[in-house]
Amino acid sequence: MSNTDETTGSATLELAKQLISIPSVTPDDLGCQIVIADRLKKIGFEIENLKFGEVDNLWARYGTQPPLFVFAGHTDVVPTGPVEQWSSDPFVPTINDDVMTGRGTADMKSSIAAMICACENFLADNKSISGSIAFLITSDEEGPAVDGTVKVIDYLQDKNKKIDWCLVGEPSSTSRLGDVIKNGRRGSMSGDLTIHGVQGHIAYPHLAKNPIHLFAPALQELTSEVWDQGNEHFPPTSFQISNINAGTGVSNVIPGDLNVQFNLRFSTAITDARIKQRVEAILDKHELNYSLEWSISGQPFLTADGRLVDAAKQAIRSVCGIETELSTSGGTSDGRFIAPTGAQVVELGPINDSIHKIDENININDLEQLTAVYTEVLSNLFSDD
Repeated sequence: MSNTDETTGSATLELAKQLISIPSVTPDDLGCQIVIADRLKKIGFEIENLKFGEVDNLWARYGTQPPLFVFAGHTDVVPTGPVEQWSSDPFVPTINDDVMTGRGTADMKSSIAAMICACENFLADNKSISGSIAFLITSDEEGPAVDGTVKVIDYLQDKNKKIDWCLVGEPSSTSRLGDVIKNGRRGSMSGDLTIHGVQGHIAYPHLAKNPIHLFAPALQELTSEVWDQGNEHFPPTSFQISNINAGTGVSNVIPGDLNVQFNLRFSTAITDARIKQRVEAILDKHELNYSLEWSISGQPFLTADGRLVDAAKQAIRSVCGIETELSTSGGTSDGRFIAPTGAQVVELGPINDSIHKIDENININDLEQLTAVYTEVLSNLFSDD
């Protein structure tokens, strides 16, 4: 049993510890990208620091010719939660029995460290490649995600810089490293709905209109609606209520308004326009007086079998000795901003069972394997046909 002050290890482990030690809670980078840029400069990457609003972003590129492969990731982490509930300081990476604990160990500073070390290893043996390698790093993934990857993609498109392949280092694995690759994600759209009634005295309901009662039949219909059957790559679309609020806080007043917040994670079997149409048709059917605001945080995307998926599968087979599973489950990622440009996108990273939790952690033995997988992906993509 040992701690980070007593234990030294691989280049990936040491870089991961350096990054995890920086308390870069979203949207603050606090110098992580400086550390990353310094390492990449030493092996020939050209660096561009792109600040949008208060968000730091990094674009680093090796080479100028297509095809362009991109490692994408984020330096921001979620808040720690109650520090006293952690077994050690969340920003002092601590190793016990080969398990390193700290905020960002799995999501996703270890991935970034593995990406950098993979490039160092690969380029040491391949000074000249037929194509380019780049890094797209943001500090605005865990937060609103409005000044991060989406803005960098806009910048790249304005400069006519086209991404062909992108590997996002999100923690995709479930039971062991490499057992799952995310080759797509569901879309996500939210509705902020207000049902308008008439406030009144609870003892005189005939003089009021209770929006809770009025909405109840529509709620039942919305939650039982079958939006689609999904398809071979995606589960059926899911409608979920996240918040319902009404009332004045006393027991003798019928509320005037009911606010309902809901979300749909939707597949490629349906469009956001069709979802809006069907939701509003149900509300209209029940003759409700309502206001509804929609927001879409991402469209569904899918990267079918092709050069990138094959390269990742082969790398996992070679390094980890297992066959990987392709999956589109889980929440959204910054891949949703990159895929619409026409890029092939996969997510491949550490085991995700501790992400965003107290005592987030990673097995340090997985760091070497992840570095080797990323190195092999580069080799598979840039090797001569």
